[in-house]
Amino acid sequence: MVASPEYIRSFDCEDSARETVPLLEMTRSISSSENGERRSLENKSNNLSSGELDKPSKGWLGTVHDASSDEDIQDIDKGTFDTAGLTQHYRPIETYEGIHRYDPEFQWTAKDEKKLVRKIDARICTWACLMFFALQLDRANIVQALSDNMLDDLGLTTNDYNTGQTIFYVCFLFAEMPSQLISKKLGPDRWIPIQMVCWSLVASFQSFISGKSSFYACRALLGLFEGGFIPDNILYLSYFYKGNELPKRLSWFWVSYEFTSIISAFLAYGLLRLGGHNQMEGWRWLFALEGTITGIIGLFSAVYLPPSPCQTASWFRGKDGWFNEFEEKVMVNRILRDDPSKGDMHNRQALTLKLFWYSLTDYDMWPIYLLGLSWLIPNNLAASYLSLNLKSIGFGTFQTNLLTIPAYVLFIINLLFWTWVAEKTSQRFITGLISQIWALPLLVALEVLPAGASNWARWAINVLLVGSPYIHAVLVAITSRNAGSVRTRTVASAVYNMCVQASNIVGMNIYRTKDKPYYRTGNKVLIGICCYNFALFIGAKLFYTWKNNKREKIWNSMSKAEKDHYLSTTKDKGNKRLDFRFAS
Repeated sequence: MVASPEYIRSFDCEDSARETVPLLEMTRSISSSENGERRSLENKSNNLSSGELDKPSKGWLGTVHDASSDEDIQDIDKGTFDTAGLTQHYRPIETYEGIHRYDPEFQWTAKDEKKLVRKIDARICTWACLMFFALQLDRANIVQALSDNMLDDLGLTTNDYNTGQTIFYVCFLFAEMPSQLISKKLGPDRWIPIQMVCWSLVASFQSFISGKSSFYACRALLGLFEGGFIPDNILYLSYFYKGNELPKRLSWFWVSYEFTSIISAFLAYGLLRLGGHNQMEGWRWLFALEGTITGIIGLFSAVYLPPSPCQTASWFRGKDGWFNEFEEKVMVNRILRDDPSKGDMHNRQALTLKLFWYSLTDYDMWPIYLLGLSWLIPNNLAASYLSLNLKSIGFGTFQTNLLTIPAYVLFIINLLFWTWVAEKTSQRFITGLISQIWALPLLVALEVLPAGASNWARWAINVLLVGSPYIHAVLVAITSRNAGSVRTRTVASAVYNMCVQASNIVGMNIYRTKDKPYYRTGNKVLIGICCYNFALFIGAKLFYTWKNNKREKIWNSMSKAEKDHYLSTTKDKGNKRLDFRFAS
């Protein structure tokens, strides 16, 4: 028999604070087999849940770990609610899909959780990244098509291209909310594959466009079918990951986005060389074949995606599913202890008009929406025009496609690094500010660079702009965390992404044909937007810090009985409750 001190994590209010409290001396029985192997997960689950451990007096039970093992000790970001000593008020609804695995007294080790999260990453996050790869393949291959003289072949101008992209983003924007509401009703596991198959057909049929009208029609249909895909996936991933885990997974989500740009550049290098076969230009082959790839991924997604952590059994995934009972209990309870609001709705429960309106008018989410409207514009425009700019300053078709790759590599490095920094320091908006600090001097350099400057100098500046710190994953995760309820999370994810698409619409009309090739006027506009973003990031940080401090003062002044009475009688919901803390 071996005795060792144990610790339990208690989820209190501040994101930046962490604490562990001694649980007690716990006696474990170790198997007497020659290799001293650990008890099976099933036996451990039964022993733990049957009362082998005494219950601690403070906090809603979190992950248990052995303090004597460095491998088991890890930092943890606090949950969104202060649940200490008040767990009876945070029980999920009876129709919640994981209610049969809910157990507020259930315990597990940090090693168990780490192993399980790796399994979720392999099964869920990896496939989500593959689907995002498919989205970006069809959404961005127009950049490679432009390098193959698509506009000249169709008799289109830069302004026509801008109009087509504006149509795409407008349709994408207006499809976001309906798509998210449909996803909440049907389930993301059903709706996402339908979206993918539909847009893959449109993407392939772009190979038949013949002029301005058909170009505009295809861009509109692509926007309608692709709109909502990103918030649908974010909602889906939130079923499996805690708030502090989501940014890292979303960063890999956007790594796949940019990795697509690298892969598609190489694909374009080969596919565009098919030009002339069957009397088709290379860019037509590009649309046809890459759209087919997306359709295949969409068909497989229809049978691969499980509805929730406790619903993985199927003819395709196996009759026993991906997770055993112990793992399902860990998944359900760790998610609910991090954010009890995730148990407020069933995963196929539609929003009523009343709930939709409450979520839409949640003013505490508005600072994030304002950021979504502008923070990406200074960098995204460089990405959208990268191939056109390289072509206009003298590089050939295949040089242009290959010269975009360094920008995408830098993008990936900055994305992963700054997402890690944001979560490590819990300074998310301040980290976001760095993206504007990075962009401002580069935009000034573009503006003042003389007309006779080296093409390589312009290439270097554009590469640095495209590869600037990308904190989209951080802001998306903040949107999810600060929502405070499933219904607000559903709406807020869509609204934030709508704001981002609106910023794309604005951005696509900053560079105009008469301003070519150096876009002096456009760059002045981008400098002004970048300065405006400085104020937004700092303002958002101050706003959420002020809200948290104000609530903390009130909450800490209340006795346990007063807190209990408040939670029993309050009509405050989600992020309006005194026990809720915003991520900032």
